[in-house]
Amino acid sequence: MSSALKTFAEFLWEVTKIVILALAIVFPIRIFLFQPFVIQGQSMEPNFHEADYLIVNELSYRLRAPERGEVVVFFYPLDTTKRFIKRIIGLPGETVEIANGKVTIMGTDGKTVVLDETYIPADLRAPDMPASKLGENEYFVLGDNRPSSSDSQDWGVLPKKDIIGKVEFRLWPISDLSKIETPTYAY
Repeated sequence: MSSALKTFAEFLWEVTKIVILALAIVFPIRIFLFQPFVIQGQSMEPNFHEADYLIVNELSYRLRAPERGEVVVFFYPLDTTKRFIKRIIGLPGETVEIANGKVTIMGTDGKTVVLDETYIPADLRAPDMPASKLGENEYFVLGDNRPSSSDSQDWGVLPKKDIIGKVEFRLWPISDLSKIETPTYAY
């Protein structure tokens, strides 16, 4: 074997080892921990926009329950081949009601709170909805663009089993690169 051919074979072997090692590291992370999600539609405007490229943390809800205000990606309960993105508003056992665009939550402890949703402009408030009591492992989700969102007001509760994970980062557009923060609500 000529030295040029031997050098090329060694180079090819080194590249192959690097590719195998990279796949061995990246593949499990992509499959079990994080996955990309690209937004389609306007249901989360003004906070998220069409074609935003997000990273979804699939591990967090294996370790803890989803929390109010978190933005989640999930399998649409009426067609689990589709993935949706919405904000968690109601938690298991709570009662959710919307009146005059304000979301009211009655907790399992009997306390009632009107959510202060400063991340949503007043003209994007949700239409009125009668009280809806959530069962065990059921969540109430809404899009941030309430009048233009297909969400729990339209198709009902979100079963925990359909939640893929929590949105952690926005990677695109680069000008909006950020960690996604969860709003805090006063109780």
